[in-house]
Amino acid sequence: MKKKFTLRALFVLAMIMSVSFVNNVSAQVAPSLGAAESFSVLAATTVTNKGNTVVSGNLGVSPGTAVTGFPPGVVNGTIFTGAGSTAGQAQIDAAAAFNNISGQNCTTDLTGQNLGGLTLTPGVFCFASSAQLTGTLTLNAQNNPNAVFIFKIGSTLTTASLSSISVINGGSSCNVFFQVGSSATLGTDTSFQGNILARTSITLNTGADLDGRALALDGAVTLDTNNISECGSIAPTAAMVNVGGRVTTVRGRGISRALITMTDGAGVFRKTYTSNSGSYNFADVEVGQTLILDIKAKRYNFTEPTRVISLSEELTTLDFTAY
Repeated sequence: MKKKFTLRALFVLAMIMSVSFVNNVSAQVAPSLGAAESFSVLAATTVTNKGNTVVSGNLGVSPGTAVTGFPPGVVNGTIFTGAGSTAGQAQIDAAAAFNNISGQNCTTDLTGQNLGGLTLTPGVFCFASSAQLTGTLTLNAQNNPNAVFIFKIGSTLTTASLSSISVINGGSSCNVFFQVGSSATLGTDTSFQGNILARTSITLNTGADLDGRALALDGAVTLDTNNISECGSIAPTAAMVNVGGRVTTVRGRGISRALITMTDGAGVFRKTYTSNSGSYNFADVEVGQTLILDIKAKRYNFTEPTRVISLSEELTTLDFTAY
């Protein structure tokens, strides 16, 4: 009996270790940047700038030595050039971080999808070839300050003018990583959050701002009237989403002119009426709060006239059913 118990215990322990190993492999992990962590801008060949760019951290080039456009640009940290400088070790560590990301398993394949309009929770997101951002990408950290978002992009990363990335619900741009297989280009007036590790070059067009790092392993970094701040210096913002649904009878017929009231976490009261088809919607509702919704309609009673929800993302299926 003792032998059977021992064998069974060993089997259970082996299964637990196996599950733990699988979970550890699949979980995304922020790579260490080492010496590159203190750099806001790092290039292999040259850094060029025009306009009143402001770089909050260090700026470096290695193995190259060419830095132009400062002034009129301003570097609040230190400029390092050449393989023998701190920039040389930063390049070694940035390459190690790039390789670390290569070894992490994809949790979601986004090949062919535009990042604009998406709301993503922590994970490793992969593109077999190029990636495009047009509009706003929202990264929902789900109230975890250590939430990690990794994007593995096979070739180029391009953002359209006025595009943006928003990190919400307690996350940090320090834990957002874009591994780019060739070059990254941020369009005019883009507001970008995260660390860009590009195999070749990185270009920030006029007015593009970066809350994070621009680390080019083999090529140049080109700047034009940009603000490059240390990651995490921009406070996470709350996304604004829609909350809505339908009000129907048990047979699915829409109920018009039903009154829906909504009270948000700050005590702000809003109301709306259902359409002829029974649909209703509240626009521009901030995520990360608790909402209370109540319904009233003449001649109808409801199975759940009051609904209490914790809003973490867009919600358009909050339905009420009359009896």
